[in-house]
Amino acid sequence: MANSIYSSQQLFQPCLSNKHCVPKKTNLLCFASSQLNPARSEVSFCTGTLLIPHPNKVERGGEDAFFVSNFKGGVIAVADGVSGWAEQNVDPSLFSKELMANASSLVGDLEVNYDPQILIRKAHAATGSKGSATAIVAMLERNGTMKVASVGDCGLRVIRKGQIIFSTTPQDHYFDCPYQLSSELVGQTYLDAVVSSVELVEGDTIVMGSDGLFDNVFDGEIVSTLAAYSDVVEAAKALANLASNHSLDSRV
Repeated sequence: MANSIYSSQQLFQPCLSNKHCVPKKTNLLCFASSQLNPARSEVSFCTGTLLIPHPNKVERGGEDAFFVSNFKGGVIAVADGVSGWAEQNVDPSLFSKELMANASSLVGDLEVNYDPQILIRKAHAATGSKGSATAIVAMLERNGTMKVASVGDCGLRVIRKGQIIFSTTPQDHYFDCPYQLSSELVGQTYLDAVVSSVELVEGDTIVMGSDGLFDNVFDGEIVSTLAAYSDVVEAAKALANLASNHSLDSRV
């Protein structure tokens, strides 16, 4: 069994183009750890979630979205809506929420074939809301192989025995302007996704989230925080609160 946690922080986050590029202040994190089932030699995710919207965006639940699925070994995904759309009177949360809803419904689609890049393609094509978002999807095979596809600056870390052994790399056009899936032709597509594969072993921990986590909490802090908790829900709360507190601290 593997453990996964999701939570949302407050911080500055990039967007797509000059037209829509403004700081964003709600972000999502997810955490997972893998444990082998010795009886069946299979792995899966065990998940816990937490969302902390930016104080100015509480009324719409923030602009981030995520989903967790127990299909096969498990699927976890995060999308981070672009705040710049608010300048055009567009709710930035609509695109990210619809994107994740579509992805969740398509997890078992035969054409997707348990491929995170194709899941992004089909979910993006099915999304009709105006807006844009960064996104990351991780799919765990029962044999312990985790496949990851990401567009933009949502990220993922794999922690093994207190060391980060794998990190995704953010995609940015330039500072404060990451790659994003969009309702407009100026956005990126699934072809722009960074695709990777990681072999998990018993006890590995996976932390996934928007740059709300990774911009506000150093990797070393993530490792030390997780070391203090054995419960995935409590670990998610701790990481979310740490990122939130750091984002509001002018001294940091």
